[in-house]
Amino acid sequence: MASLSSINTLILLSIHLLVFLSSPLTTTCIKTPQETEQQQQQQQKQALPPEGEGVLSQDSESDRVINLPGQPSTPSISHFSGYITVNEAHGRALFYWFFEAQSQPSQRPLLLWFNGGPGCSSVGYGAAVELGPLRVDTNGTGLLYNKHAWNQEANLLFVESPVGVGFSYTDTSSDLSMLDDAFVAEDAYSFLVNWLQKFPQFKTHDCFLAGESYAGHYVPQLAELIYDRNKETAKYTPINLKGFIVGNPETNDYYDYKAVLEYAWSHAVISDQLYHKCKRACNFTVSDWSDECNEGMNTVFTTYQQEIDIYNIYAPTCLLTSSSASSSLSHRSESHFEPLTKVNGYSSRTMRIPGGYDPCFTQYVEMYLNRQDVQSSLHVRTVNSNTISWKACNQSLGNTYSYSVFSVLPIYTKLIKGGLKIWVYRDSGDADGRVPVIGSRYCVEALGLSIKSPWRPWYHDHQVAGRMVEYEGGLALVTVRGAGHLVPLDKPSEALALLHSFLTGQDLRRQR
Repeated sequence: MASLSSINTLILLSIHLLVFLSSPLTTTCIKTPQETEQQQQQQQKQALPPEGEGVLSQDSESDRVINLPGQPSTPSISHFSGYITVNEAHGRALFYWFFEAQSQPSQRPLLLWFNGGPGCSSVGYGAAVELGPLRVDTNGTGLLYNKHAWNQEANLLFVESPVGVGFSYTDTSSDLSMLDDAFVAEDAYSFLVNWLQKFPQFKTHDCFLAGESYAGHYVPQLAELIYDRNKETAKYTPINLKGFIVGNPETNDYYDYKAVLEYAWSHAVISDQLYHKCKRACNFTVSDWSDECNEGMNTVFTTYQQEIDIYNIYAPTCLLTSSSASSSLSHRSESHFEPLTKVNGYSSRTMRIPGGYDPCFTQYVEMYLNRQDVQSSLHVRTVNSNTISWKACNQSLGNTYSYSVFSVLPIYTKLIKGGLKIWVYRDSGDADGRVPVIGSRYCVEALGLSIKSPWRPWYHDHQVAGRMVEYEGGLALVTVRGAGHLVPLDKPSEALALLHSFLTGQDLRRQR
C-alpha cells in the first residue's frame, strides 16, 4: 500500500500537470487550424471601429484594409479599398479607396473625389498626397498621418477614373479608344450606384462631388447625369446629391486657354513677341486651332517645360534622375508635355500632370504603390500572379482622350437653377499657370448671376487666407492665397477650413 506522502506527491504532480496543460504557453505552442483562423478573426475584430460607428456590412467588410505597410498605429483609421464593376459585359471595373469620417461617420456626408488629367489617379494624388488621412512619406518608404485630412468633415471616397487609370481595368481593350467625357460620366455614375449597393448605409447620406483640374469637366457632367436620373426614380436608383466643389477647374476652353496665354505674359514667362503672335493667331472660341496657333501655344508650354513647374511657378522642380524613380515622370522635360495636335476635331491638350511641394511626390507615391505588400493590402488584383505596374498618370490615355465638350458652363446654369450648391475654389492667381484664376473669373462672370455677397477677404489663423464672392443660387468663387494648382497640398489648413464652410454652410471668417 502506498504511503500517505507518496499519495500527496502524486496529487501535487497531477495539479502541476493540469496547470501546465491549461497555460497560455501550451495554447500558443500547439494550435489547430481552427484556432489559427479564430485568432485571425479576432485580430480583424480589433481593427474594427467601435460598435455603431463604422461600416459593418458583410459585403463591404471584405474590402476593409488591415495592416497597410507603413500605416501609423495612431490615430485609428477605418478604410476600405477594392474594385467596383461598372460594366460586367466588358469586364470593366474601377478601383476605389474609401476612408470613413474620423468621427460620427453615420452622420457625415459622403464626398466623392476625382483627379483630372485626363489619366491621373485620384488614389495617387487626392488620397496619397493631397487630402487623404494617409500621405506617402519621402522615398515611398511609409505613410504619414495628414492632420488636415478631409475625412475630418466627410466620409471620403476616391475613385481611379476613367478606366485605364491606376489599378482600374477593362477586359475589353477597345474601351480605351472610346474615352470621352460622356463615357467617363456613365462609368462614374455606375460606380457610385454600385458602390452604394456595397455600402448601403450611405444611401441616405448627403452626397457631394469634388475634384480638381480636368475634373472640372468630370464633376459637373456626373452631377448633371445624377440630377437628370434622379427624376426617373422608377428606372434609376436615386442619389442624394446636394452639390459639388471643384478646385482650379478646367471649365470652358475659350476662357481657360485665353487665361493661360495672359498669365504666361503677365508673369513674365514668355516674351512680348510670342504673346502678340499667339494673340493674332489663336481663336480660342473654336475647338480646331490653326497651325500657327498650335505652334505658338506649343512654344508657350515648352517655355514652362524647360524651366519651371507650370502648376506652381514658384515651386522648385524635382531633380531625381530616372534611375531613382519608378517612372519616366521623374524626367519632366521628357514626359511632362506633349505637342498640341488636332484630334477628332478638337485640339489635344497638354497633360494636366500635377506638380507642387514636395516636387518629387509623384515618384514617392509610385514607389509605394508598386510594392507587392502594399497592393496585397489594398486588395489589388494580380495578373498572372504578378503585381500591377502602377503609374500616377497614364499619359497615353491623356493623349488619345477625345475632348468632346468645349464648355460645362451650361451645366452650371442648369444645376444652379435646380438648387445644387456649387463652389469653385482655387489659388488666388499667385502660382498656377496651367489653369489660371483669370479663366475662372471669366467663366463665373459669363454666367451672369446676381451677387449675393460681394468680393471680400476671408481669414484663417488671423491672416488673410484668400478672397471670395457669393452669388444668388448657391455659387461661390473662393481663392486661397499662396496656393498653386493643388490647393489641399499647398495650403492644407486653409483648404480644410474651406471644405468645412462648404459642407456646413458656416461662413468663412470675415475678421482676423
